[in-house]
Amino acid sequence: MATALITGGTSGIGLAFANELAARGHDIVLVARDEQRLADAANDIACTHGVAVETIMADLGVRSDLDPVIDRLTDEDRPVEVLVNNAGFGLNASLLCDNTTIQENAMAVMCTAVLILAGAAARGMKRRGHGVVVNVSSVSAWILKGNYSAIKRWVLTYSKALALELEGTGVQVTAVCPGWVKTELHARAGVPRPKLPEWAWVEASQVAACALDAAQRGRTVAVPSAVWRIAVWVLEHAPEALGRWVARKITSSRSKN
Repeated sequence: MATALITGGTSGIGLAFANELAARGHDIVLVARDEQRLADAANDIACTHGVAVETIMADLGVRSDLDPVIDRLTDEDRPVEVLVNNAGFGLNASLLCDNTTIQENAMAVMCTAVLILAGAAARGMKRRGHGVVVNVSSVSAWILKGNYSAIKRWVLTYSKALALELEGTGVQVTAVCPGWVKTELHARAGVPRPKLPEWAWVEASQVAACALDAAQRGRTVAVPSAVWRIAVWVLEHAPEALGRWVARKITSSRSKN
């Protein structure tokens, strides 16, 4: 049975990926910071889907905590066939704030960890001639909304570049770029959900299924829901001013909550 490793796998999009992959017959390795949530999620997935579930407790913002995850990804006796780089958090800090701790941690978790873990996994997958790397980006990659947009744009560009390097090797790299997802992300970031119409929201399970289906079809970028695919096309081809206008609207909707 193939094995999939998911970072940030105890809630939201990560947990949805874990359940979707388990339903598709994969054994699961969950990586997250909270020991109790890891145990609870592992038990639920194992009982629901009848697969083996391992856990690794790690804070991906701490460089040394990446080591056991790298070790698991590079264990050739127990190969990981699917890596989902999902770990992350909402980021609402001003770019002008003199305390950059949260900004630096965000880049460590959502950029540096993605770079290191995807590289470790992809090298082994390339040797074996098959495997899948899914990196969770966002529609925010096309919107000029602080460092979060910059980070998600990096994830998107990095995924495209890695896919190009792995072309013809049998290893698929896919960046999934959802719109707003109904998860704990906003609450954990300490900000209210933006007041957006219902069509703007997607379910975490929809994100996971879309990403895995796109990877199976060999697509480098996956955008869940037809509405968001149209929105991304418009943002991609419209003047940059549109992205700035959308960012202002989101900021305004939060200030009114």
